[in-house]
Amino acid sequence: MALIDRVRLFCPPDFSRLRPFRIDGKTLGWIRHPFAEALRNYSGTFAVADHEVSLHGDLTICEARTRAVAEVCKDLAAIGMIRKLRGETFPVACSALSLPLLALDRGAVPHFGTRAYSVHLNGYVGRGDALKLWVGRRARDKSVAPGKLDNLVAGGRPSGFGLLDTLIKEGQEEADMPESLVRKARPAGFCSYLIETEEGIRNDLLFNFDLDLPAGFVPRNTDGEIDEFQCWPIAKVVDRLARSDDFKFNVALVNIDFLVRHGYLAPDDPDYVEIVRGLRR
Repeated sequence: MALIDRVRLFCPPDFSRLRPFRIDGKTLGWIRHPFAEALRNYSGTFAVADHEVSLHGDLTICEARTRAVAEVCKDLAAIGMIRKLRGETFPVACSALSLPLLALDRGAVPHFGTRAYSVHLNGYVGRGDALKLWVGRRARDKSVAPGKLDNLVAGGRPSGFGLLDTLIKEGQEEADMPESLVRKARPAGFCSYLIETEEGIRNDLLFNFDLDLPAGFVPRNTDGEIDEFQCWPIAKVVDRLARSDDFKFNVALVNIDFLVRHGYLAPDDPDYVEIVRGLRR
């Protein structure tokens, strides 16, 4: 096992199995054929063709689209085509800064393959070989990646929140971090991928942030999503990433990106170019 193995997990899907999901003529997601066929039963909301799925032409306002799609998703969840609705929506938009064209329940997002935006915070102390990175362990009852290792703070951007708003909210909930401390985090690029999973298409863009923490700071989870935090020497982080799949799959990408940016993975590594290229697909 090696770091490159974590990156090679993010293979693009077979697009012959998918149809583009379009709103206002823009491709904003990817839908598998069986799910697209199920949407034919809702012709008042979706226009389903063999080569694409779009919203009905009468649905031109975000709020109306959101209500109509939510009703369809409720029906599909009732018959098991959507595993679970989450009661929280993610914006569907052309970019992270664009106005949303639709708000979609988080549990339905993979079925439509729309882009989800999230924030990930690497909190660290020290420098060089003495650097330590805070690592969280996800609660065992989490529906996604239970018990896996996580960043200090991470979360998807819900509707109505900006990226910094999301980071502040997640910092308070997951690590009991005051807003004044979260605001010191430094934007540090992003990771992205488009992959097929059991539920559908994960089309994610992860905005990465670094925070040089005060030596006396100790995180405390307040929302029940993290069982424990540990502060690991960077060498232990590298070893665990390379030798196991203990980290949540996309958290591994964020941590590898941290290693690249802070010089713990050097250009003379034989996998360097493939790793760096694979962080942003």
